[in-house]
Amino acid sequence: MMTRRSLICAALCASTPLLRAAFADDPPTQWQQWQRRYVSSGRVVDAQQGGISHSEGQGYGLLLAQAHGDREAFDEIDAWTRQHLAIRDDRLMAWKWQPGAGNNIPDWHNATDGDLFRAWALLRAGRDSGWTEYTDAALRIARDIARLCLAPDPRAANGPLLLPGAEARRAKNRVLINPSYIMPRALRELGEAAGEPALVQAADHGETVLAELAATGFLPNWVDVTRAGFAKPVEHDFRWGYDALRIPLYLTWSNRTDHPAVRSAASHMSDGALPGHVVVEATPQGEVLQASDRAGFTAIRRLIDCANIDVSSAVIGADYYSDTLLMLIELAFREGECNTPPQ
Repeated sequence: MMTRRSLICAALCASTPLLRAAFADDPPTQWQQWQRRYVSSGRVVDAQQGGISHSEGQGYGLLLAQAHGDREAFDEIDAWTRQHLAIRDDRLMAWKWQPGAGNNIPDWHNATDGDLFRAWALLRAGRDSGWTEYTDAALRIARDIARLCLAPDPRAANGPLLLPGAEARRAKNRVLINPSYIMPRALRELGEAAGEPALVQAADHGETVLAELAATGFLPNWVDVTRAGFAKPVEHDFRWGYDALRIPLYLTWSNRTDHPAVRSAASHMSDGALPGHVVVEATPQGEVLQASDRAGFTAIRRLIDCANIDVSSAVIGADYYSDTLLMLIELAFREGECNTPPQ
C-alpha cells in the first residue's frame, strides 16, 4: 500500500539525489534487520547450527515476510524452498539443507512444524495479502499433513496426534510427539480452508494433550504417548527446553491465554531464574540446566502476561533462534487476544 510518505518520495526522489539519500538513511525496521541478517537469496540461514537451513526456518521466513507485506522476500523464500527442500514425492519438505559441496540434503525426512508453518504462510498470502497464486500450494500441503502426519492417540482412537514427521515412530500402543509442534491456530485455519476436519480435530485434541501434560507438572520437548499415559521418549532427552518454549507462544497466538500449559510454562521459565533471565532448559525435577536473558526468550514471558511487546529497540543479529522468536512473538501479540481491547 502506498503511504503519503512513499507517494511523496515516488514523485520527488527519482529526480532529486539528495532526497533519495535522505529516505535511504531511514533506520531499517526489525523485519529488515532480521531479513538482512538471516536471509540470503531466499535461504533462511541458521548460523548457530553451522549455517544450515531447515524447513522450520523457511516456514517462519515466509510467515514473517507475509505479515510484513514484503512480497519480494516472500517470493524469494518460496522459490528457494521449492527448489531445494521440496524434493520429496509428497508435498512435504526435507527438513534440513546444509551448505557446501556434495550432498546438501543429508536427511530427506520432513519436520511437520516446518510444513505446517509453510502451508499457513502460503494460505495467509492468498487470503490476507491477495497473493492468490499461493493458495493451491497451501491446500495441497495441508492435505498431505492430514494424510501423512497424523496418528491415533493410543488412549483415544478419535483423537488424532500431530506426528513430528511423516516417518516418525508410531505404533498402536506408543506414539512419539513434540508438544511444541502443536500450533492450534494454524491447524484450524488450514483444516477449514482445505476441507480437512482431521486437522481441526488435531488442534482440539492437541490442546487437550497439552492440558494433560500441564497437569503432570512438566512440559517436555519430546514425549511418548502410550496407552498408560505419558512416558519418557525413546530417542530424546526428557526435559523442558528450547523446543517447549514455543508452547505458550503458539497457544497465546491461538487466543488460548487461559490454557493450563501457558501457566505451566510460566512456572518453568521463572522457577530458579536469575533476575532478568528465564529458564530455557530444566529437568523434570526442576534442576535448571540453562537460563538466558536474550530478548526472544524473555519476550515469551512477557507474552504470557499479555505485556506489551515492542521489538523496535531490540538489536537483531546475535542469535537466529532468539531473534526469530522475538519476531514471531511480536506478531502473535499483534494478532492475538492480548491486543484486543476488552468489550
